[in-house]
Formats: sequence, C-alpha cells, structure tokens
Amino acid sequence: MAETTRDQKSSARGSIAETVQLVKDYARQETLDPLRNAGRWILFGLLGAVLLGLATAFLALGLLRLVQSEWGGTFGGRWTHLVPYLFGAALCIVAIALAISRINKSPLTKEKR
Repeated sequence: MAETTRDQKSSARGSIAETVQLVKDYARQETLDPLRNAGRWILFGLLGAVLLGLATAFLALGLLRLVQSEWGGTFGGRWTHLVPYLFGAALCIVAIALAISRINKSPLTKEKR
C-alpha cells in the first residue's frame, strides 16, 4: 500500500511538472514570440521612415539647387533667393500630404486582409 502511495505522489509531481512546463511554453508562445515579431516590424518601420525622410530631404535639396542653378536669372530681386526655397518646401508638403493620405484610417479586420 505504501508503494501505491509513492507511485501516486510521483505521478502527481510529474503531472504538476508537465503542467508547469506547459504553462511556461504557452506563455512564451503567446507573449515572447509576438513581442519579437512586433520588434522586427517596429525596427523595419523605423528604418524605412528614416530612409524615406533622408530621400525626401535629398530630393528637396536637389530641387532647390536645380532651381537655383537653372532658373537663377529668371527671378529678380528678393525672389531670386526665395522662390527656390518655396519649390523645396512645396515638394516637402506634397510628400507629407502623400504620406498622410496613405495612412489607413480603419483597423484591419479578417475580412479586409
């Protein structure tokens, strides 16, 4: 009879250990893995935002220099220095408007994917 009690205790300990391990695996699967995936998405998003920002800045600077060098004599007086900067600012405003227009206003649902 003492033998069966020991077997029951050891099987109960084994069952508890399996349950604890199952809970640990489930918690890891449902918390750590999604956080790692979210971290990757955030990293790629930040990297893309930085690169797009740099590209827009270089395009605006290029447009500014193009207007200054090619159309420098077109404008007289104060406009000679102001108009190229207005072209660069207009390009930045267009880029910002395009980015804002592409923001999804409604959350994705399973039907829309």
